[in-house]
Amino acid sequence: MQKTHNDTWLIMVLNAGGVIAAYLLLALSLYKSVDVPLATKGYWGMGIVLLTLSLINLVKYRFDTRASEDRIQRIEDAKHEKLLEEFISDDK
Repeated sequence: MQKTHNDTWLIMVLNAGGVIAAYLLLALSLYKSVDVPLATKGYWGMGIVLLTLSLINLVKYRFDTRASEDRIQRIEDAKHEKLLEEFISDDK
């Protein structure tokens, strides 16, 4: 398998680092806050995890939809090109 290196690699790494830093800072703030009961901390933690899963699914489905639309467009372009080639070859 050959790895492809695209232009968005740096942006993805920076975004991943930002997400990791945000989670670490949030975990530290939940751990250090003494005024908030443990049950509330757990509730906040579950909410954050579920929000993260929802965002991951949203992005995945958007990419899947875009890939599907691109695939359909390529099929239609190939069909139109074939029709044009047949039309040109029939004229001769």
